[in-house]
Amino acid sequence: MQKAKVAVILGTTGAGKSRLSIDLATIFGGEILNSDKIQMYKGLNVISNKIKDEERRGVPHHLLGIIDPDDDFTAHDFVNHVSLTVDAITKKGSFPIIAGGSNSFIKALVIDDIQFQSKYECCYLWVDVPMPILHPFLEKRVDKMVERGLVKEAREFFNPKGDYTYGIRRSIGVPELDEYFRKETLVDSATSAELLAEAIRQIKENTCKLASRQLRNILRLAQQLEGRIHRLEATEAFLRRGTDADEAWDRLVLGPSIKILARFLSEKTK
Repeated sequence: MQKAKVAVILGTTGAGKSRLSIDLATIFGGEILNSDKIQMYKGLNVISNKIKDEERRGVPHHLLGIIDPDDDFTAHDFVNHVSLTVDAITKKGSFPIIAGGSNSFIKALVIDDIQFQSKYECCYLWVDVPMPILHPFLEKRVDKMVERGLVKEAREFFNPKGDYTYGIRRSIGVPELDEYFRKETLVDSATSAELLAEAIRQIKENTCKLASRQLRNILRLAQQLEGRIHRLEATEAFLRRGTDADEAWDRLVLGPSIKILARFLSEKTK
């Protein structure tokens, strides 16, 4: 039996996975499956950087905001959800594109799950940005999240007895604000401002640490996949601004991705 084809887009947080997945979905008639574990949960749209409806360009998205905040969502759960969704997408003639930063979920799907391997052939695209370039971008992104309501959103999930190792509360951006929420009404305004500034600093630091961990996981996954990952160098697109950045993205990331996917889709499955 010929295997159905699936694209898997890898990259650290902030590297441009969502942008590339939507770009490719509009060209190849794709539907996008989220593989970010925090974005699976209902809530924290700002903190988890869920893509807005108006940014999706009409592309169907799956596995976004489907899990209750207090539930646990394991790699096994992810494999089950993705397998069912990919099957439904391919049956109606659309092209599944999996994109997200939880590489442990991707490994569970494409390395550990024999049934998925037997049914699908994957094309792996890795949007790569060096950490010294990505980290300042991530710090600025946190500042923008604060402007968009990060603190207010995190407050909704503050619970003095809450467990930050479980469910949506383990997301970066929630535990870091715990001390601020506990003390803000007990201290003067200057101390409160200092507590908030320190929480935001920790969020930035932990986001950068997350990106570094994700990079290590991608490199480990690349070894397991024996060179089947196509690396796309996105540095120039990050360093440029405006139309120059868009031109660099099209030339260095989107253009090569289109060629790789077109060749992948035209080839017979192995």
